[in-house]
Formats: sequence, C-alpha cells, structure tokens
Amino acid sequence: MADRHKILLLDDDQDLLDLYREMLSQLSLSPEVHTASSGARAMALLESEPFNVLISDLKMPKMDGLQVLTLVRKKFPNLRTVVMSAVTDEQFRARAYALGIDLYLEKPQSAKELSFFVECIESLLDKEVSGGFRGVQSKSLMDLIQIECLSQNSSVLKITNGVLEGRIWIQSGDVIDAEAEDLTGEAAFQKIAGWKTGSFETLPADPSRPRRIMSSYQGLLLETAQAMDEAESGKNSAVSTNGEAPGEKNPLIELGRIPDLEFAVPAQMDSGKSLGQWGIENPDQVSAWCADTFKKCNEMGERFQWGDLKSFEGTGTQRHMSILPHEQTLLCVGFKKTLSREQVRESMKKALSKWIS
Repeated sequence: MADRHKILLLDDDQDLLDLYREMLSQLSLSPEVHTASSGARAMALLESEPFNVLISDLKMPKMDGLQVLTLVRKKFPNLRTVVMSAVTDEQFRARAYALGIDLYLEKPQSAKELSFFVECIESLLDKEVSGGFRGVQSKSLMDLIQIECLSQNSSVLKITNGVLEGRIWIQSGDVIDAEAEDLTGEAAFQKIAGWKTGSFETLPADPSRPRRIMSSYQGLLLETAQAMDEAESGKNSAVSTNGEAPGEKNPLIELGRIPDLEFAVPAQMDSGKSLGQWGIENPDQVSAWCADTFKKCNEMGERFQWGDLKSFEGTGTQRHMSILPHEQTLLCVGFKKTLSREQVRESMKKALSKWIS
C-alpha cells in the first residue's frame, strides 16, 4: 500500500486548525493531517518527517507565515505550499507568490468557500505536475501575469528558463513592456510565453520603463494564446471565438489592442445572445443585460421623441461601460474608471471601427 499523503496545517487559531483538520481528513485520498500553532513548531515537524503539503496562515506572532515560507523554500524546495489567510492585501499576495507558493486562498467564510478550499487541496494532492513554473505549478505563466494585472500591481516579472532570461514590466495592472534575448515589446512577450518551464521572481516596479506594449493585457493574453495554439497545431491561423474560418481576422483580438479597454462582448440586438467575448467571465449575462437596457432606452426615446439611440454610456465604481449598436448587433465594452468622458468616447469610436471593419 502506498504511503498516505501528509498535510501540515499552520495557524495560531486552534478552532480553525480543528475545523480544517476535520474537513481535510475526509478527502478521498485519506491524508494524514497534522497541525502546528506556531512557526517554530511547524519547522520542527517538517524537519522530523516528510510532508506533501504545507497550509499556512500569514499573520502569526513571533514567526509569521512569510518567514516560514522563506525557510521552507530553502530547506524543502519540493514541498507544496498553500497560504490560507484573512489578509486581502495584494502586496502580501504578490510577496507570497514570489516566494514560490502554489496557492493563495482567503480563509473561507461560508460552506461554499469551505468546499472550494477542500477541492483545491485535493486537486493539489492528486495532480502530478510535469513542467510548469516553480511557485505555481498548476498555473501557466499567463496565469501569473493575469494575477498581477487583476491585482492592479506594479512589478517586474523576471522569468528564467535554463540559460534564457526574460522580463515583463507591469505598471498599475497593465503590461507595458517585455524583453527577451534581442527582442522587446510584444515580440519579446510572445517569446517568453512560449517557454513551458522555468522559474520566476517578482522584482520592484520600474516606473521609468517606457511603454512599448499598447494593447490591454486581456487582448495581449488572448492574442498570445492564439499564437501559441497556432504554433502547436501547425496551422497558419486560428479559429476565432466568433466561429470564423481560418485566415479571417478576429475582431475581438483587434479590440484588445485598444489601450484602456478592459472587456468586450458582442451580442444579438433582438435576443441578447452573446456572439463572443474577451476579458470577462459572464458574457451571457452581460449580453442579455445590454440588449434589455438598449431596448428600454430606445422605447423611452420613442416616447419622448428623442430620436434614434446612437450609444449608451454608463459609469460605476470600477469602470465605465458603453453599448454601441451596429445593424442587428450590439457591442458592450468596458473601460478603465480613470478615463475622462472624452477619452471614453474616443475609445468607443475606435472600438466600433475595429468591430465593423
């Protein structure tokens, strides 16, 4: 019989340790679950016997979680590490990932979140990972970049692949430049994206770095993913999210080249059915809302004799959003909240031009 997996839980809250131990003990893999209420105790247990996974809190007295993770990475480089913390500060998250952790999870507050936590740990135990980037083996380099951008971080990612080295500059959640070998800009970014394994390090931000990549990070990741798919399959061009035939230009990728555009969802005007998407996880809901909103605004315009509705603009706490009609379709696009009204309208014109071209 194969040895059972061993999990070490580190937290200064004994009630949480008991709860996590009880839940993890019920996993289908039946792991052995040990607990430690201090960093010193955790290190002593790790020295005494091999473990598969360490799950650690961040804020603890005397030796905090980051100190423990730093020591663990040096002494036990193959140990899977998970941060389970109530700290939502993105600087802590970035520092933890830079130390080479596998997962950063917020402490669960509901039954659903507890279930998600258990599923993550079971997947980590069950998955034999070949390749990947040290620190987040279950994630690709593109995932790491997306984490930095979604967190609105400013940093420099240093990626090492054997003797090769590349860097990606991120400023306030935007990828602004990349460098690999003799390449810079998007060409360097795609070069780095093609590396399947390696290690990464998060360096301090470099505000003085000139911007050479003008596409939004969502569009850049989408275009890079398609380029990687083409290279892998040997095709000359990829099929777009709109179901276009090979060789046709994907307008959603073209939209991704517009700076400060955060997402785009085209929809059928009458049914509200989504016709594709990039940069958003719930396109069906957004497209249905766009169609309903546009219909109601048109009805209001007819009632007050305002004329045909040319566009719809709205603003929220996180971003601007616009709905642009063209023939029997609607294009719903989101923009950064920092844009002025004039900048939004100028970007709207560019978006509609690229969509209908």
